[in-house]
Amino acid sequence: MRKAVFGLFVFCFAVSTGLGAPLRVASLSTITTDIAKNVGGELVQVDAIVKPGIDPHEFQPTPGDLKIISKASLVLTTGKGIEGYLDKLKETTGNKEKFIDTGSTLKALAMAAEESGHGHNHGTMEDPHWWHSINNVKKATAVVKDAFIRVDAANKTVYEKNAADYLAKLSELQAWATEKIAELPREKRKLVTSHDAFQYFAKDYGFTVHPVKGVSTSDQPSSKKVGELIVLIKEQGVKAIFAENIENPKVLSEITKETGAKLGGELYADGLGDKEAKTYVEMVKYNITTIVNSLK
Repeated sequence: MRKAVFGLFVFCFAVSTGLGAPLRVASLSTITTDIAKNVGGELVQVDAIVKPGIDPHEFQPTPGDLKIISKASLVLTTGKGIEGYLDKLKETTGNKEKFIDTGSTLKALAMAAEESGHGHNHGTMEDPHWWHSINNVKKATAVVKDAFIRVDAANKTVYEKNAADYLAKLSELQAWATEKIAELPREKRKLVTSHDAFQYFAKDYGFTVHPVKGVSTSDQPSSKKVGELIVLIKEQGVKAIFAENIENPKVLSEITKETGAKLGGELYADGLGDKEAKTYVEMVKYNITTIVNSLK
């Protein structure tokens, strides 16, 4: 009898406090995975489909990924074209409503196709790397919070508090970033990187980006473009150029030999890391510290 009463008490407590089966969320980006964990806390089970160290430009979901996605109540995407498989994935799963485009409310930076390393103009495309602006991640946090509340209204208060706490951390990160970047004179804010992923960052902090490749890591630079970049680095006295954690720095190594610039380290351009830069806050601090310390 006592066991029965105790069991009923536990059940009622779980219902009243919102405990029980967690909300299942699949995430197609390490960035949205981190946002979801911060907003959802213990109430949400986040299944990371795209994991640290995986190139999101080249990723294709496996049959195992499809099973996980089919069981999820929500699927978080970053949008703006980086998930080239997304339309097909929505058709396969048969439930387009559960896909949440976290970048949908964000103003995109338009980029000419020729700037993306294609060599000729096919109009413009959206730059998908919106998370390199902290303000954008704040807005995406609100999108995730609202999505969680829509499917799990009973825990609205918890999601709102978690989101507010995370937004406060992001505001602290913005203050730190502004102070750290102030150490670097504006004339030295020239960023040579493996591919064109830091335009949102550049817009926020007054950098000029000179990428070797275009918006996608699959773009291949022409010998003409590499030659022009070498001339620019020499003329403007750029001290350091930056590889990326998922890229082969071979081309950059050749550029350093021609220009005398040093490799300033690896940046996390397309997502979080598995050993360092494991959270969004850590990634931003790692990237900015690497950039500022190498270019000063």
